[in-house]
Amino acid sequence: MNTVRGARERARIEVTAAIKDEARRMLGAEGAAKLSLRAVARELGMVSSALYRYFPSRDELLTALIIDAYDSVGAAAETADAHARAAGAPPRTRWIAVCGAVRSWALEHPHEYALIHGSPVPGYSAPLDTVGPASRVANAFIGILRAAYEGPGLALPPLPPTLRPEADRMTADFAEGLPPAVTAALVAAWAQLIGLVSCELFGQFNRVVEDRAGFFAHAADQLAHGVGLPAV
Repeated sequence: MNTVRGARERARIEVTAAIKDEARRMLGAEGAAKLSLRAVARELGMVSSALYRYFPSRDELLTALIIDAYDSVGAAAETADAHARAAGAPPRTRWIAVCGAVRSWALEHPHEYALIHGSPVPGYSAPLDTVGPASRVANAFIGILRAAYEGPGLALPPLPPTLRPEADRMTADFAEGLPPAVTAALVAAWAQLIGLVSCELFGQFNRVVEDRAGFFAHAADQLAHGVGLPAV
């Protein structure tokens, strides 16, 4: 009985992977808005009713793809930080390494990046189970900032008094232990990082920035400065 159950579980894992692979191919060809369970089933030679046993709706399939994408870029960020930390790199170098990992992942997975950071999919609302995976890159940055705050220190960026209540709230929500001024700067830096990557990936840098790797490295260093990380 265990052998039969194991074979069924392996078969389910393989079919689930095939469904998601085909859905990712469709993302690249037609975009998330046109993703269809029937089309995926047709391409895989499955009847729609069989595919619904794996993903009862298009939104559930989209959620699975979104979670996979967030986990993939999160793992890339965490690996880059772990390698930098193992090499004894200071917090600012770790920050730049994580920024670079996000950019590299996006360039290697443009359609998955577009799924999580591009235009919202009409009619789709991400459920709460995407929040954890979506937080992995941000948590890597928060870990770096905590290490700096508890070690060499941070040059606190200025925080207007009018922004203090919001900065306090954000700190309590997801960055406990950091100075509120740093939390506010972190959120701004995160938005700028996504903007930099998106501009490169979606063509806004065409005929504007030629040395994109060099430009990005400089920008990542400036983001590190903006959150108060000491110079290397």
